[in-house]
Amino acid sequence: MASDIIRSGIGRRTGIALWRQIADAIRAGITSGLGDEHGKLPPEMELAELFGVNRHTVRSAISALVSEGILRAEQGRGTFIIQPDRLTYSISKRTRFSASLAEQGQRGESRMMSHDVMPAPEEVAQALRLDVGTPVLQVRSVGVGDDTPVSRATAWFDHARFPDMADNLLRFNSVTRAFAACGLEDYVRISTRIEAYHATLDDVEILRLSPGSIVLVTYAINADLNGRPVQYSKTRFAADRVSLQVEHDPLL
Repeated sequence: MASDIIRSGIGRRTGIALWRQIADAIRAGITSGLGDEHGKLPPEMELAELFGVNRHTVRSAISALVSEGILRAEQGRGTFIIQPDRLTYSISKRTRFSASLAEQGQRGESRMMSHDVMPAPEEVAQALRLDVGTPVLQVRSVGVGDDTPVSRATAWFDHARFPDMADNLLRFNSVTRAFAACGLEDYVRISTRIEAYHATLDDVEILRLSPGSIVLVTYAINADLNGRPVQYSKTRFAADRVSLQVEHDPLL
């Protein structure tokens, strides 16, 4: 039953429009099995009763999800869930963007948008175990799979240790190959934090998303084999294109 999947948690004084809260609840319900065997949503009136709102508010929420490519409205038949083909991005001890996509038959690469050397702010300095103000290379990039943008990232590197990192990234479009060119043959993921947010204006423009789309954000630290951090990054994934799969080393 729909009422068992998406219970009304709608807040009327949260500062978030009711239709947006309902759109988020329907989206969450979809991942939990909302919809019949044909992917058809419950009628608008039933959803309106479930959420305790009028039908127009539910219709606005559905319209937004149709615009995002999550739902499909068919005249005279109802509203149906669109099952997207998501890429799986594996987060493991050796997380590699291009390798993860290659395993799924797609050509993946990281394309640099901008780079500059800057004093490390506190958050970056802490992640890389540097003093605040130490020069770091900041790189903004877009991750693409078969020429479709699936993520955008900001990454930081110790500029003194990797002075040629920007040139190598421009040359190879690969963090792994850029590190190798800098003399670092291997590195591992030592921490990842995952959060979810609505897409920002930059997400909408760069990732070609609809307003209101959800992005999954990872905060990650990579280190050399001695445990010294070599990269701190914040990556924003289009949630309707990528699933994040956390894997554990069976030997740990």
